Amino acid sequence: MQMPRNLKEEIVFTAIMAGLMVLVMTGYNVAMAQGLSSELPMAILSAYPLGLGVAIVLDLLIVGPIAKGLAFKYIINDYMKKNTALIGITISVLMVLGMVTLMSFFGIAVEGKLSQGHVLATYGHTWIFNLIVALPLQLLIVGPIARGVLGKMQKAVAKVEETEAESKATKEEI
Repeated sequence: MQMPRNLKEEIVFTAIMAGLMVLVMTGYNVAMAQGLSSELPMAILSAYPLGLGVAIVLDLLIVGPIAKGLAFKYIINDYMKKNTALIGITISVLMVLGMVTLMSFFGIAVEGKLSQGHVLATYGHTWIFNLIVALPLQLLIVGPIARGVLGKMQKAVAKVEETEAESKATKEEI
């Protein structure tokens, strides 16, 4: 399982992951709130940029560091360290839990439902319905896509580095 190894890879990985997750989850939440109609695509596109911006900030500054910190401090043991897939799944689950927790609050705030009665019930309903979609979406679709792109990027960089090393070695021989 591919994991980002540097800032550039982290940015690409986060952009793909957040971009796809926010797109699907925005579509899901807008459809749940407004129903299926001809206005749905425009409603999704208009809500997407703000949701993406908030998600990227939350991912990079709050949820990502907390999820990784908790994973490596309390969950990931020596056995799991031998299998990067277990590390990736653990971090992914913690990330989904954190992002669903914060983005569900963001969603009901944007919809103006914080000023209505039954805020806790609305939040709980939103949270569980988002988790039901976000967790399998992350583990089965978006995560594998983002890791696949990251893996190809890492292989391309490794190939360039190998070619440069061979070229340098050839120049030193001459």
